[in-house]
Amino acid sequence: MHVNQLFDLTGKTAIITGGGRGLGEQMAEGLAEAGANVVLCSRKKEACDQVAKRLEEELGVQTLALACDVTDTADVEAVVQETVNAFGTIDILINNSGATWGAPTLEMPVEAFQKVMNVNVTGAFLMSQKVGAVMTKQQSGKIINISSVAGLGGADPRFMETVGYNASKGAVITLTKDLAVKWGAHNIQVNALAPGFFPTKMSKVVLEQGGEFILDRTPLGRFGTEEDLKGAALFLASKASNYVTGDVLVVDGGMHASC
Repeated sequence: MHVNQLFDLTGKTAIITGGGRGLGEQMAEGLAEAGANVVLCSRKKEACDQVAKRLEEELGVQTLALACDVTDTADVEAVVQETVNAFGTIDILINNSGATWGAPTLEMPVEAFQKVMNVNVTGAFLMSQKVGAVMTKQQSGKIINISSVAGLGGADPRFMETVGYNASKGAVITLTKDLAVKWGAHNIQVNALAPGFFPTKMSKVVLEQGGEFILDRTPLGRFGTEEDLKGAALFLASKASNYVTGDVLVVDGGMHASC
């Protein structure tokens, strides 16, 4: 198979949660550029509508924008059913929806900790479970869970007092590995991306407070750009990664290597 075919997603269908902004929008654009039809869902459907319209107009792919709270089983089931109704299959799932909460660990409200865990971990599990039911019938599929460098170990409190977020992203890595083991027999590859620091709405406060600290510990000396996650997501979504499962691809400018 020619290398271009390995990365070609023409005719494939991808669901991207949290696809209306930030990293979700970047990855949705990358998959659409490779030919995939994309389903964008989040609690804020208006943002997904705008991205879906842009991708259709600029890239000629088919899109679908849906409202979804990933912690709500009924919402998740509706997204899966509407995707199958529209496209017939679900080939790729990117679990990107996320939440965070900043507070010193001794002052972290338990309700905030639980909310972050519910969105980041339970939401990824629910989406994977319902999409996995479709993929096991197809005997094929790609699931990409968005973790974070914050899930690789402890985070220095001088720039990241987000114990719930960090714990949740570590849990996402273990969830990824367990699903990879469970579903490998069904030709479903489950991997995770662990982005470093990208300027987004969610990371704004962290970068404002600890940007210099982060850059000082990043060998490439810069934050991630709009182009830096697209290729990594495409690799894990395409035939090029057919023999890769249960892995974590770190995209952080080398920060994890210097710690």
